Amino acid sequence: MEMGDLLSNKLDALRKKISGFESALIAFSGGVDSTFLLMLAQQELGDRVLAVTMDTILIPRRELQDAEEIAKNLRVRHLIISADPLELPLVRANSSERCYHCKHNLFKVLCSLAREGGYNAVFDGTNQDDESDYRPGMRAIRELGVQSPLQDVRITKDEIRQLSRAAGLSTWNKSAAACLASRIPYGEQITPKKLKMIEEAEGYLLSLGCSTVRVRHHQGMARIETAMKDFTVILKQHTEITRYLQELGFLYVTLDLMGYRRGSLNQLL
Repeated sequence: MEMGDLLSNKLDALRKKISGFESALIAFSGGVDSTFLLMLAQQELGDRVLAVTMDTILIPRRELQDAEEIAKNLRVRHLIISADPLELPLVRANSSERCYHCKHNLFKVLCSLAREGGYNAVFDGTNQDDESDYRPGMRAIRELGVQSPLQDVRITKDEIRQLSRAAGLSTWNKSAAACLASRIPYGEQITPKKLKMIEEAEGYLLSLGCSTVRVRHHQGMARIETAMKDFTVILKQHTEITRYLQELGFLYVTLDLMGYRRGSLNQLL
């Protein structure tokens, strides 16, 4: 796949940025951005790269499995570290600053691990598009000195997908993912039960053929956001879907006619 001069220049700048560090620990989720970043870091720094995935209750099991498989295919050293952000009262309470407190806690662990292992930097996969959404977690990683090479060279999500496809990465067309807590409106307490309901509901809808899906949990009501092209999937199987989600514990099951949009709960702020 051919790329324009601007994108080629961004890729060159990204490689130069990464190679400016002797070694790096990558915060690796297995998503589009962190997979592309990990691939380039491995190319530029070789065996001086360590991928670390945080295993928390906020991450769907399918995403954790993807991360394991991708790291294995890239032949990069990979650690999985367990953590429980719900131990933090400020995360459980789910204020508008939840992401800040969660990210600060998790990335403190990564920064400590990097120091202990002699890695010169911690990289994360924040990209240019992330600046357009409400992301208090970005403030936390800046405070800790975490590097965001993709954002530094102003590379967008679409450009990362294009470059990933050209590189043969299976993640080039992977649906965007976000932590499960982002499905619960600010001010409503986060509990393991709610997170499990959301994860199982989304997994079920994905198994039916939905390409992208979010099940927002509103005090017992499931508000399904999915791509508009997938509305027919939902409507054809609405009886089975309603029954399944109610068995999970939802009282009401609704389809949001506006479809999937990133960070829709941030509209409440």
